[in-house]
Amino acid sequence: MTSNSSLAEALAAGTVVLDGGMSNQLESAGHDLTDELWSARLLAERPEAITEAHLAYFEAGADVAITSSYQATFEGFAKRGETRDRAAELLAVSVELAREAATRAHAKGVTRPLWVAASVGPYGAMLADGSEYRGRYGLSVEELERFHRPRLEVLDAAGPDVLALETVPDADEAAALLRAVRGLRTPAWLSYSVEGRRTRAGQPLEEAFALAADVDEVIAVGVNCCAPEDVDAAVEIAARVTGKPVVVYPNSGEAWDAEARAWNGRSTFSPGQVRAWREAGARLIGGCCRVGPGAIASIAGTLTSA
Repeated sequence: MTSNSSLAEALAAGTVVLDGGMSNQLESAGHDLTDELWSARLLAERPEAITEAHLAYFEAGADVAITSSYQATFEGFAKRGETRDRAAELLAVSVELAREAATRAHAKGVTRPLWVAASVGPYGAMLADGSEYRGRYGLSVEELERFHRPRLEVLDAAGPDVLALETVPDADEAAALLRAVRGLRTPAWLSYSVEGRRTRAGQPLEEAFALAADVDEVIAVGVNCCAPEDVDAAVEIAARVTGKPVVVYPNSGEAWDAEARAWNGRSTFSPGQVRAWREAGARLIGGCCRVGPGAIASIAGTLTSA
């Protein structure tokens, strides 16, 4: 453990700051991510770059680093010619790199507790065609569980503080993930990608969050990779339906064009919004795509001063 206290204990005591987007931080450092594996490609090719990206967020004020394993899957690595053993090794490396960044942050004077969240992206992230923003893959809950469980077992064995079941577009996939985390030693949070008061696949958030209400392995529920404008209602629903701490890390507000693999529009994210999110029940607060260290520093400052 990077901290002597668990993340669940920290959430019971107050608010914890998450990091921002891994991809935009890597791109700003000059790395080309135009690849189906996205930032996961650098696990093999440039692991030091990932450590440096995590460190930038820790130094900006983040308490939790989310690993670069969002699109790291056995199937995705196989397309690049990697063996199953090598893919498992790279998944474990994603946790090790975040741990190394925490060690460096402490060596550079950061004194607060730091945690590592192992990212578990949805099935659509492996497809790399934007379907993580749609869901409805045509697979059963059982098939999705079989897809997710092996990767979860590898990440669990790598020893993160929490498993981030994130950007989940579909309540059916959430049900599969919740079945897949049963019996693992690492707790999890469940975070949907949403539009309005519904999942991206169209299910009411009341129903989607209710799936996790009685799952002991889940220590927080919420939303990520959504527009900032969609957060307020989601936080209220998640807190009311589950009684669990809420996790929130929206995008900048720009829109992702999956075909062009580019962001369009303007940012609508304001660090000042976090006060209202915290008052509504959010306890893990950060940013996702296009939210960088500067914004995370502002979030940390706002939460500390408020």
